[in-house]
Amino acid sequence: MARNEQPDGQVGHNGEIKSVKGRADQRRRLSERIADALTIGFGSMAFLVVNVVWFVVWIVINVGLVPGIEPFDPFPFGFLTMVVSLEAIALAIIVLMSQNRAAKIADLREEVDLEIDRMAEAELTKLLQIVSRLAEKQGIDLSRDHELREMVQPSDHEKIEQALEQEVG
Repeated sequence: MARNEQPDGQVGHNGEIKSVKGRADQRRRLSERIADALTIGFGSMAFLVVNVVWFVVWIVINVGLVPGIEPFDPFPFGFLTMVVSLEAIALAIIVLMSQNRAAKIADLREEVDLEIDRMAEAELTKLLQIVSRLAEKQGIDLSRDHELREMVQPSDHEKIEQALEQEVG
């Protein structure tokens, strides 16, 4: 199996590790792919310009400024109002779909970050314990270093989580 064909999707074409977002993007459903593509398009200057031009043309035609074209939606532009409202509803739903997916990816990243932070904290604690033992074997008195004594003790993750839960809710 080539490096870019790993079953877990972790490694890309050049051996680089793919991001959480990259793996999540590969697993998107068709509706999510469409929503993401539309959100990118709707969030562009081109989309804004097209809308402004469309509305200006609509209004110019419907106030009777174009000879030979009969207004089909006279002032106060009830049909235009309905079209704009429907466009706003559709845009809001599409953007919310993309934001929901982005929030799921952010949650995954936070979980990964938390696990990596826990592993790093455990590794650093172990390193401090080893360095402390080496220092003591060399005759260095660390008994008065209260901060070091606290640092070589593993963190109580449950206590930290409970404190955060109380703060949040």
